[in-house]
Amino acid sequence: MLDHIGLSVRDVGAARAFYDRALGPIGIRLLHTVGAELTGGAEVLGYGDTRPFFWISQASEPTGYLHVAFTVGDRGLVDAFHTAALAAGGRDNGGPGLRPHYHPHYYGAFVLDPDGHNIEAVCHAPA
Repeated sequence: MLDHIGLSVRDVGAARAFYDRALGPIGIRLLHTVGAELTGGAEVLGYGDTRPFFWISQASEPTGYLHVAFTVGDRGLVDAFHTAALAAGGRDNGGPGLRPHYHPHYYGAFVLDPDGHNIEAVCHAPA
């Protein structure tokens, strides 16, 4: 079971602007901020629904690209995520649609965030 995930970004302000808009439609929002004075120099943002589980931190050079998938309850939310993420400056990496090579009801959309991380919203429920 996944408890939380973290990724590093070059510009935490740009990441915050992107994720605030991109994740809002699927009910994930900024819940917690840890200031640089507590981390030794890097601001950390915690996103979630009822508790933070998606953490973003500032780094001069991100350590690599990640793929993060957020489960949502219906296909309309996948579409809303994709639209919001593109409007927030994300780059399309696979528009909303079925991915039957994963399983018959896998409906997802993919975007690249400002640092090139592959961010997905996915619904596993039948239409």
